[in-house]
Amino acid sequence: MIRRRLGDLRGSLLWILAAVAVWCLLWGGIDLKNVLGGAVVAVLVFVLFPMPPTGHELTLRPVRFTLFVLRFLADCTVSAIQVGYFALRPGPQPPSSVIAVQLASRSDFFLTFTGVLCTLIPGSVVVEAQRATGTLFLHTFNAGTPEQVERARRDVLAQEQRLLWAVGRREILEEAGLR
Repeated sequence: MIRRRLGDLRGSLLWILAAVAVWCLLWGGIDLKNVLGGAVVAVLVFVLFPMPPTGHELTLRPVRFTLFVLRFLADCTVSAIQVGYFALRPGPQPPSSVIAVQLASRSDFFLTFTGVLCTLIPGSVVVEAQRATGTLFLHTFNAGTPEQVERARRDVLAQEQRLLWAVGRREILEEAGLR
């Protein structure tokens, strides 16, 4: 089994080089000790903790991906300003809710990635993800009324839709009802 995983490393060479680069950045310099240490750690991680294949689910669409990244950055900026405003203003804290969002895609990759994106945006955090049903449970900030809860749910679904259009294969889009 280890021999097979070592053979699979050829396909992960780019990721191993990226891991070595991050290792060198974390240790503050590029020298022989850091490069060799990073290579050993990267190979051990890739051999002992192999990632499941996800390449069959992804197709990069450069224009849609660029729009996706720009919109994500805009969402992060707006949410950070809102959270900062509510943190600094006098008065009671705004209400929050835990909401359930049924995602359109059944893919583990897109469930995970959508959850990560929602958590990176200030004011929301994933508290549970149900893989069997494709449901994310999020703690959302400033969602005290049914209209605000529905808006937060629509925002999560729109985030997933933008992600699917940016990197999802045709089959995934069809499964999600987007084609």
